[in-house]
Amino acid sequence: MNAGKVSLRKLCYLIVVAFLANVASAQTRSTTLLALSKNDKTVAIVDPTTLQVLARVASGPDPHEIIASDDGRLAFISNYGGSDSTLNTISVVDLVTRKALPPIDLGALHSTHGLAFAGGKLYFTAETNKVIGRYDPAARRVDWILGTGQDRTHMIDVSKSLDRIITSNVNSATISIIEQVSQPNFGPPPGGPGGQPPSPPPGAPPQGSGPRMTWEVTDVPAGRGVEGFDVSPDRKEIWAANARDATVTIIDVAAKKAIQTLPIPVKGANRLKFTPDGKLVLISALGARAGDSSLLVIDAANRKAVKQLKLGGGAAGILIAPDGSSAYVAVSSADKITVIDLKTLEVTGQIDPGKQPDGMAWAVRK
Repeated sequence: MNAGKVSLRKLCYLIVVAFLANVASAQTRSTTLLALSKNDKTVAIVDPTTLQVLARVASGPDPHEIIASDDGRLAFISNYGGSDSTLNTISVVDLVTRKALPPIDLGALHSTHGLAFAGGKLYFTAETNKVIGRYDPAARRVDWILGTGQDRTHMIDVSKSLDRIITSNVNSATISIIEQVSQPNFGPPPGGPGGQPPSPPPGAPPQGSGPRMTWEVTDVPAGRGVEGFDVSPDRKEIWAANARDATVTIIDVAAKKAIQTLPIPVKGANRLKFTPDGKLVLISALGARAGDSSLLVIDAANRKAVKQLKLGGGAAGILIAPDGSSAYVAVSSADKITVIDLKTLEVTGQIDPGKQPDGMAWAVRK
């Protein structure tokens, strides 16, 4: 009898410990949705389950895009202002205390827009300077810049391996595929004493003896006003939405060339996103009016439209749930974010983040 009581107590103890561990795990790995309001100059921190806004934090001037750090503790917001803007900052929000931190001063780099966080560092575009850059949060400095030579380098995607970067260039109507490649090292410089090349310092490898890593840029023609794009989950294709042409350019990444142009019934195609399984492509219509279709859904395999949704106005940012269950679409002109079930392609909810919502991101606390 006593042994039975001890076993029962032990079992209850283990159940309680397991329950508390699950609760602690859920708390430490909590996921929130971050949504920018351009007019209010705020970022809304949203519970994706209840769709309730938990907090609103100042985002800095003209917020356009947002990304969270890998540990979910910080959010970075591009302060845009247009392609010839004097704005030269990226706003920072502490997602733990839910307070704005001092912004990142980028010095001579202006008009930041597209953002990506990879390898523990923040990648960004700076339209005025026609460059992409990288900020190291640990060192608190910009540690790398690369010129694109393209007009309005707008959005950016960075591979997990960090050796391929893709940008859309709105006014140049191109997609840039930027790859890290190995090339032969430079030979010894001329002009040493007696016409001989100078000797390398002690311990240095012989000059010109090994390869060097550099970046190779290939600009692939797309359509007019190319802006929103996404890379397929298998990383084999780039789909780019051309706002002024009402088309989508499909690019073969390996061949670095466009393989197809699809006409789409979208007014001002703004953003384009694949679902995680690669089966569907969602395209928002920034130029849509209240009675127009705000979102187009395409079957990626047969390149055919499967549904158009009227969401009440022009739509911008698109955010897909990591498990592919739902999509969040910023209906900017209607001051709302619409939630769409990706199995039924029906509207299931709404978030009220503030006026003129646009950029969104996930923050996963670790």
